Amino acid sequence: MTIQKLLIANRGEIAVRIIRAAKEMGIHTVQVYSEADKESLAVKLADEAVCIGAPMANQSYLCGDKVIDAALKTGAEAIHPATVFFPKTPRFPTRCAKRG
Repeated sequence: MTIQKLLIANRGEIAVRIIRAAKEMGIHTVQVYSEADKESLAVKLADEAVCIGAPMANQSYLCGDKVIDAALKTGAEAIHPATVFFPKTPRFPTRCAKRG
């Protein structure tokens, strides 16, 4: 299966690198962001961007359901997990699978 649309659940330089690599591969990108990151380079570079909550990570990036909802809303076929946030929520892949 070739991924056509990828949601990036990360921020900062890592998100920028993921977006650039995805674009080189012809993959459409969706960046999720908190209110604090709305002017970030990753948000500007992504094909689409979805605000998932307040600046605090536990009210945005760590809310797996918000990330999954953004993927479903935008039609993203895959989620690139955050290297910082999702290791703290090991059941995230199972939740993704259950929601399709």
